[in-house]
Amino acid sequence: MLEKNYDPKLVENKIYDLWERSGFFNPDNLIQKKNTKPFTIIMPPPNANGALHLGHAVFVTLEDILARFYRMRGRKTLWLPGADHAGFETQVVFDKKLDKEGRNRFKMGREELWKEIWDFTQSNKKIMEGQLRKLGTSCDWSREKFTLDPDIISGVYKTFQKLYDDGLAYRDVRVVNWCPKHRTALSDLEVKYVEREDPLYYIKYGPLTIATVRPETKFGDTALAVNPGDERYKNYIGKTIDAVGVLGPLKFKVISDEAIDPKFGTGVVKVTPAHDATDFEIWQRHKDEIAGPKVVIDEGGRLIGEVGEFKGLKVAEAREKIALKMKEVGILEKIEPNYKHQIATCYKCGSTLEPIPKPQWFIKMKPLAEKAIKAVQSGKIKFYPDRSKKVYFHWLKNIKDWNISRQIVWGIRIPAWFRGEEIFVGEENPPGEGWVQDPDVFDTWFSSSQWPFLTLGYPKGSDFKKFYPTDVMETGYDILFFWVARMIMMGLYRTGKIPFKSVYLHGLVRDKDRQKMSKSKGNVIDPLGVAEIYGTDAVRMALVVGGTAGNDIVISEEKIRGYRNFSTKIWNASRFVLINNKPEFKKIKTKFSKDDKKNLTDLKKIKSQVTKHLENFEFHLASEKIYHYFWHNFADKIIETSKPRLKSDKVIESATAYKLLETILVESLKMLHPFMPFVTEEIYGNIDVKNKKMLIVTSW
Repeated sequence: MLEKNYDPKLVENKIYDLWERSGFFNPDNLIQKKNTKPFTIIMPPPNANGALHLGHAVFVTLEDILARFYRMRGRKTLWLPGADHAGFETQVVFDKKLDKEGRNRFKMGREELWKEIWDFTQSNKKIMEGQLRKLGTSCDWSREKFTLDPDIISGVYKTFQKLYDDGLAYRDVRVVNWCPKHRTALSDLEVKYVEREDPLYYIKYGPLTIATVRPETKFGDTALAVNPGDERYKNYIGKTIDAVGVLGPLKFKVISDEAIDPKFGTGVVKVTPAHDATDFEIWQRHKDEIAGPKVVIDEGGRLIGEVGEFKGLKVAEAREKIALKMKEVGILEKIEPNYKHQIATCYKCGSTLEPIPKPQWFIKMKPLAEKAIKAVQSGKIKFYPDRSKKVYFHWLKNIKDWNISRQIVWGIRIPAWFRGEEIFVGEENPPGEGWVQDPDVFDTWFSSSQWPFLTLGYPKGSDFKKFYPTDVMETGYDILFFWVARMIMMGLYRTGKIPFKSVYLHGLVRDKDRQKMSKSKGNVIDPLGVAEIYGTDAVRMALVVGGTAGNDIVISEEKIRGYRNFSTKIWNASRFVLINNKPEFKKIKTKFSKDDKKNLTDLKKIKSQVTKHLENFEFHLASEKIYHYFWHNFADKIIETSKPRLKSDKVIESATAYKLLETILVESLKMLHPFMPFVTEEIYGNIDVKNKKMLIVTSW
């Protein structure tokens, strides 16, 4: 019999242990319903570098709802869990740890640093797994994967080898987005653009005047450029002009290029191939006319090379001093003080990125993008919300080659070796002597883009043959490009099949004032903390109700408290039903009245609607439907009108009333179970029904 009051603390650990011991998280232990296929979700692997936050609680809840729903519908359900080594992200977290300890990774050996980060992530991984269990995650722990598992690394190497052999992976010197704080290149997607006001300097270069916000790069200038259609400068195109610089006389050839905006500044720009991606491309188009990249800023953001007295200065300091020197020399025409422009910054630390030329590994993305576009256009992959497709198509149609090299220790080291001008790519070490391995590692998104098929043991694994393509990829809309689009491209490239049939994108979690949660604002809610107070089921319901695909989720402690009250309502209503059961009812053949039959018909309709909502990923509608039905129909009306019948002297009348309540209760618990698994499993375990299984595998 149920206790008088529901206490999640006494129930949740006990119930989760019961589920784990049952083996029902493992699809191999499930009985497949006839004429059905397995149902598969691959978990977006949380970063193994810290505790779970509310964003994790969202994906856990939504994916667990699907796993429990389809498991109850008789499909062999695999929800495969994992953790991500998270490359650069983990390196940043670990750097902060080292800073607090007064240490610096740049003064550590590669093996020593790797070992320390490995131990750090393994410790965090264990904590994270415990937290996932607390949230009710019904995934198959026996199949758990880590992005640094040997078989995953081997699969990543094979993908890279294939890309290289197919001419899609290549090494080249390009101007890249360089973070001087973390000393690594970043892909275009990892650049955060912020609007800033900076001085716009007008500098006289002989007879021409150029405008720039970066006078510190002038030592790397190799030409001047104008738009070919700019009538003001037609007579200068192709000519070499004499100019004065802060270090003495200069000569520059004037070239024309369509990339020059005649409306910016004076319409004349300096070409600095080493420190501007656009200028680098201009140089590539005019290699026969002008000199190549001349590096004057190093990896730490300091001036180097032939820069005179400014050598060793950081960019910001050098900029001011160079401007003063130009004024002394008489070449600074004027300064426009508040020029608004977009600055490229590191998405993790906010440092201004320095464009510098570096040898990097790139992947040609257009051939991969074409197939990914067709897969969605043809309807093979559906998006929820549907509007996400427009954003997806726009990015893929304008995609650029992907820089997959990272100059850090933590990650999957690139399987490439160099000997002079020779390059060897392969999983095995190159033959012969004198080969040196590339010290760089892969962008973590490169390995995780292969997550769906590698976790299932592609190409020969039985799981791959049984569970691939997966059914749904559920994740946040903020990583549509970082991860979802890349998984589609890599899945099609390696396997020839789509990686998943549906993509559900949830929103970011915001507070009751729709503000983004951050520690600085003091509005962060710890999902495990509030679960400890109000119960996990309450947290899960609060995250689902009111949340729609692609839209941000509003959460507050008050909302969670409200669903704690719903847990209590479920418990109390169930307890009332169960205490009215009598042994003699088992022998009574009940006869439902007209009103009883209407109530059962209404129940069937609700069940059908909830089922349809879940099939369409309408979690909010399904949860709201069952919430209102249980509280306002079942608890407030049906139970109340049944009370006199339960007290009837006629056993058949009281038995019928009980049977009606028990039937509705059991079906309601089934509908509630995907959303609120703990309280429903505990109640169901106290109901005496025929051929009873655990609720987690009871037929929907």
